[in-house]
Amino acid sequence: MTTTQPAAPAAPLAPPDSTRIAKTVATQLPFRGELAGLSPLAGDASNRRYFRIALKGSPSALILMQLADPEGFKKSEEAVSGASAQIAELPFTNVLTHLQRTGVTVPQLHYYDREAGLLYLEDFGDLTLAEACRGAEPARLDALYRQAIDQLVLLQVKGTTPPAPGCIAFHRRFDVPLLMWEFDHFLEYGITARIGRPMKAEDDAAIRAEFQRIAELLAGQPQVLVHRDYHSRNLMVDGARIGIIDFQDALMGPATYDLASLLKDAYIELDETLVDALIEHFLDGLAAQGVKIADRPAFRRLFDFTSIQRNLKAAGRFVYIDQVKHNPKFLADIPRVLGYVRRNLSKYPELATLRRHLVPYVAELQ
Repeated sequence: MTTTQPAAPAAPLAPPDSTRIAKTVATQLPFRGELAGLSPLAGDASNRRYFRIALKGSPSALILMQLADPEGFKKSEEAVSGASAQIAELPFTNVLTHLQRTGVTVPQLHYYDREAGLLYLEDFGDLTLAEACRGAEPARLDALYRQAIDQLVLLQVKGTTPPAPGCIAFHRRFDVPLLMWEFDHFLEYGITARIGRPMKAEDDAAIRAEFQRIAELLAGQPQVLVHRDYHSRNLMVDGARIGIIDFQDALMGPATYDLASLLKDAYIELDETLVDALIEHFLDGLAAQGVKIADRPAFRRLFDFTSIQRNLKAAGRFVYIDQVKHNPKFLADIPRVLGYVRRNLSKYPELATLRRHLVPYVAELQ
């Protein structure tokens, strides 16, 4: 079982050919359209670019995904583990096909121009869950998050059973090596690169031993389909529905992973009382689908430990994106994710050793 490094940053992409796009829109889509405009959309930390295609007629717009490299799908931007299956298809389209069978709301792929590395997708609009919740009334916030959790329940239950060996997600998983790679990513960037010096050897050894224990706990859980980035910027509020995007790195992992990504989000912080209620809503949703979690306090402990792993990984990743990809926009979110870690380290006496050795190196944990 090997764990690979994420792909290196790609060279800047040339803008897509508007003449080619106009011809595709006019001749290759399930409907005939006329190009009215092409505008770039704000990017994330990926090696893809996105544009909105304005059309004359209905639909009035599409999303264009531009791949950095038509062959780049053979390498994930995230570290992966257990990918024994031969990758002969774009992970985005492979996972999309599987998710469409589950009933979750994912964008329709109208056309894939393989030669140009251009995907023509349904447009869910610009309103992310994060933006929809900014300043929202408590009842609206609660309703949106319950809707997002209902989608997650469907993704986990219908996406996991029956197994789909044709889906790449079933050939990679959150095993101990991958979880430890993510912990190491935090140590490398969230500590060493951030403070400009390595840890003391005794602290490094103690921290890694504690990380190993958490990794073994998470890897030992029953495996379900995991989106891997199920958070408020990858959920689009499109009228009465919530659309799911950015799922190409899906893999198998613990049921708590996507839930922790959503409720302990780097971009929006929820009141702890609401988090408690939403976890119960998730468990009730699983039960309604025939998946019963008998020990709910044990599930909450697992959720909190998953949150520690996920949020430390995010903190390290944000420093990496700044220092390696020269994109500092995520640095402002580091205090929030480390705040979650600080509270969980204080919550569980069994984490006292980890807290004692880690806190001196991370100001936000003090």
